[in-house]
Amino acid sequence: MKIGLISFHSFANPGGVKNHILGLAKEFKKRGHEVKIIVPRRSFWERYDKDTILLGTSIPINIVGTQGDIVFNFNPFAIKKVLEREKFDVLHFHNFIIPSATQILEKSKSLNIITSHANIEDNHIIKNMLMGISGKINKKVSGVIGVAPFNLNPFNNFNGYKAVIPNGIDLNEFNPSIKRINKFNNDKINILFLGRLEERKGLIYLLKAYRILKEKYDDIRLIIVGDGPLKKDCQKYASDIKDVYWEGVQTGSIVPQYFSTCDIYCSPAIFGESFGIVLLEAMACGKPVVGFSNSGYKELFRGTKGEEFLAEPKNEKELALKLEKLIVNKNLREEMGKWGIEKSQNYSWNKVADQVLQFYKKCS
Repeated sequence: MKIGLISFHSFANPGGVKNHILGLAKEFKKRGHEVKIIVPRRSFWERYDKDTILLGTSIPINIVGTQGDIVFNFNPFAIKKVLEREKFDVLHFHNFIIPSATQILEKSKSLNIITSHANIEDNHIIKNMLMGISGKINKKVSGVIGVAPFNLNPFNNFNGYKAVIPNGIDLNEFNPSIKRINKFNNDKINILFLGRLEERKGLIYLLKAYRILKEKYDDIRLIIVGDGPLKKDCQKYASDIKDVYWEGVQTGSIVPQYFSTCDIYCSPAIFGESFGIVLLEAMACGKPVVGFSNSGYKELFRGTKGEEFLAEPKNEKELALKLEKLIVNKNLREEMGKWGIEKSQNYSWNKVADQVLQFYKKCS
């Protein structure tokens, strides 16, 4: 089978959709399928391997406290040329960002599938846009996947097949055997934040919680991995707090080492999370996780002991209390770490790819 995985988010920067597509492509190739990844260009200097096709132009926009993309195909003949050359059996759209998505869909003669990654429950503009093109989607799309149940809500008018299939993680890349980073490998308890420094990711609330905790516990350290528009503001707020380390953007094999190095992983995202893949990556490394109870994290931990470590969004005092439970109790950290390893096994790319391939078959 020849499969085209289409991203409407630039691959120039790290991102959850990017990781999902790369993980799915790798697993499909293991099964003998031919896979090409289609991504929009943000920079003239972008270069990728032979299995990645640059199509369209990504323009970054700030929307609802996070960075998004608008993607245009200024040359519609380029779409036709790519589709005629590649002759895909399946075109799998990851999110559906107009106008590029509709431009490709109109010219597609393949089986068309959409995976909805974005949590747009409170984004009425995007929801209305999707409703406005529901006729085109019903006409040419055979199936829609949501990485969580609420991701399917914008497709209530869709008449085809629907399924909930979660994000996946690479358990060879994220696991308890990953070595720690030497400079942080001492007696201090490491709390890790890894993500974009923007409003939606809520780092400022973790910094406020850490300030509270640092007044009581000198043996803790906060490690911050990432960059973004709020970096200077966050650094200014934390300038008088001891043991805060700003590591910048990190990619590749060093990322699992940061998870392995931490004793507690914290993701204080206040809204807009569909799933919580970063939580699963930490859990796969055997680390307890703490976060805010946004809709995605609540769905991931629904009915499990993980719910105990979710605080009310924007409530730094409650977040501090959740972290404190783990700071003072090494046995609890170990218990939650073992629980996380067990839960993360359900999200291996092997299992997720099986579900996606079965969905293709169902929609054919």
